[in-house]
Amino acid sequence: MTDDDLDDVAEVLGAPDPARPGRRRRTRADAEHWIAWNRHNYAEHGYGLWVVETHAGAFVGDCGLTVQDVDGTPSVEVGYHVHLALRGQGLATEAAEAVRDAAREEGVRHLVAIIRPENLPSQRVATKIGLTLERRVVKNGGDALVFGADL
Repeated sequence: MTDDDLDDVAEVLGAPDPARPGRRRRTRADAEHWIAWNRHNYAEHGYGLWVVETHAGAFVGDCGLTVQDVDGTPSVEVGYHVHLALRGQGLATEAAEAVRDAAREEGVRHLVAIIRPENLPSQRVATKIGLTLERRVVKNGGDALVFGADL
């Protein structure tokens, strides 16, 4: 993910989310921060969220690994965001499966997905890649579900 992806990242992150209608719309500045945060992740951990594209090169969204704090413990999370117009086509699942497999190959022992309770599509992606509900936590000021699996 580079600065060249800013327009596409801003469009994906800033889109209204039918699964979470009360979520604050993210701004272009948020997208700039998102890209910088991912660069930091690459430098610190060797991974982050990667740009997902179609075979024709069209921007789909992002998917990858980040380290997240879960109740004071660093956990490797699979995260994914798909362009609103492309949701429901299995693209997030396909990308998340590839990321899960890459995590396993890199020696990640346990993988999580931190998902808001109202985000049912994201929960379906997590279960399709083999994660199961482990617990509820408070994350960033709200309830969150932690799906996980040993790899």
